[in-house]
Amino acid sequence: MNSALTVNDGIAQPPMVNPHVGGLFEKRRQPLPTVEEYVRGIRESNITMLSRAITLIESRRPDHQQMAQKVLEACRPFAGNSIRLGITGVPGAGKSTFIEAFGGMITARNHRLAVLAIDPGSERSKGSILGDKTRMETLSADPRAFIRPSPGTGSLGGVARKTYETVILCEAAGFDYIFIETIGVGQSEVAVHSMTDFFLLLMISGAGDELQGIKRGVMEMSDLLLINKADGNNVEKAIQAQAQYQSALHLFPAPPSGWTPRALTCSAVDKTGLKEVLQEIENYIALTKANGYFEQRRREQARYRMYETINDNLQNTFYNNPTVAAKLAELEQQVTSGALNPYDAAAALLALNF
Repeated sequence: MNSALTVNDGIAQPPMVNPHVGGLFEKRRQPLPTVEEYVRGIRESNITMLSRAITLIESRRPDHQQMAQKVLEACRPFAGNSIRLGITGVPGAGKSTFIEAFGGMITARNHRLAVLAIDPGSERSKGSILGDKTRMETLSADPRAFIRPSPGTGSLGGVARKTYETVILCEAAGFDYIFIETIGVGQSEVAVHSMTDFFLLLMISGAGDELQGIKRGVMEMSDLLLINKADGNNVEKAIQAQAQYQSALHLFPAPPSGWTPRALTCSAVDKTGLKEVLQEIENYIALTKANGYFEQRRREQARYRMYETINDNLQNTFYNNPTVAAKLAELEQQVTSGALNPYDAAAALLALNF
């Protein structure tokens, strides 16, 4: 039986993937710059070259690591001339909003600012959104500012693995203010405190019992405790929280810096209280440079990084040992099946490496 309906073959669908895309990527791929080109670009404040150098030092490839060490050694004599500011706080305290507002005030005073924003990384996919640069739209467009988001996966409490080295490169590029923003309060404050000159703790009011909202150890490390979002109907609550925190700070032992930490309020949205924050930082730097504590802290930062490097290298050496790698899966299976306890398994693996 013939039908009046017919179906035309139509046209062939194009492939889902451009067959020429591989060739395009091959043409665009550029060789790595030389050590001299990296260093010259960094010293000339070439942001593209600085970004590529940071990517180089973050790479785990052995050949990249060797080149990265040479770049760092060449840049080290030009580093150290900045104020390193650590910024941490409870989730929702408005760290990114504060950094954009405060950073804009810093650059407006003819300073050059580098923001090293550590984003949460996924332990499952090892990926990271790296959204801090998107949230700081105004600062991202500021020619005197450089924002470098890095994933915090695999590092203590959310500090990127090569943050200290990144600071050196940024200082060699002429940035005289370095902000290190962490994921939030946890173990990260210990690592950030070890690589910064001034430690700023950002808090909010009206979120329950303020004094129960944060660990004592974090407050003891803080050089300034700042209650953000002191605007609108929240001003009175912020002032009350400030009084509570100020009373709590008086209960702690005096810090070795000779500085007396204070609690202040600010509004990153209304841009109020920011000048007072900068004044506190400048007063702290002046005091610690005069009494010698500033240089002592810098020496402690270098010592801390030495031990961190030892730990990193020991870990890499252990897992890259072919004998360990061959035995690891077998012992892991025995541990997960219950045939072997994890302590004996760890001892057996360590014995293979040492």
